[in-house]
Amino acid sequence: MQEGTHQMMGYDRASTMFSPDGRLLQVEYAKEAVRQGSTAIGVVCCDGVILITDKRVADNLVVAESIEKIFQVDGHIAATATGYVMDGRILIRRAQVIAQQNQVTYNTQIETSMLVKELSDIKQSFTQYGGARPFGVSILFAGVDEKPRLFVTEPTGIFFEYRATAVGEGADSVKNVLRKDYREDITMDEAIKLSVKALKKVLGKEFDLKRLDGAYIGLSDKKYKKMDRRKLKG
Repeated sequence: MQEGTHQMMGYDRASTMFSPDGRLLQVEYAKEAVRQGSTAIGVVCCDGVILITDKRVADNLVVAESIEKIFQVDGHIAATATGYVMDGRILIRRAQVIAQQNQVTYNTQIETSMLVKELSDIKQSFTQYGGARPFGVSILFAGVDEKPRLFVTEPTGIFFEYRATAVGEGADSVKNVLRKDYREDITMDEAIKLSVKALKKVLGKEFDLKRLDGAYIGLSDKKYKKMDRRKLKG
């Protein structure tokens, strides 16, 4: 059965309604929103973990510095969202609250994997209950616990851990670069150069350092830091 037929029969009217071939069309539409979102890259390095994203400044009258695409979730965790960024902002705010609650309750920083599971449960619930649409966003979480870690949460509520990955528009092209040049002993400086190289390939003539936002967490101090223009330039 074709998707157009599914639509005419109303299988895409609710996230809780399965089509005859076992698909949740509202969830698939949310995943398509992610595929059309701005490109974001995460890389686990021997000395930390990095996130770099395209801010996609569409109007040269916009103050590029006012667009925030990478957020500090906790002292040792960063996140960036691709797709409907307004959905991502709400979820990341929720992640910040969860991290603070863990600190207050247990007097320790939350593990990155535990935080990711909590957020994924929230995303999954919006595919199971009626009256609300799924979150049209994928979120990359980068953190340093005992070691650097990188996770991607999908609109379905599923999540995966990666050594290096990309989401958004041009993600396949970026992943090809990462598969070719990534190695487990890569440093953060090398990973930044590799990510910028991949974004240059994806953005082509539209590439501009002003469009990029980046953050990193070092293994030595486990502290979130934003990248400045000089670091992105390499």
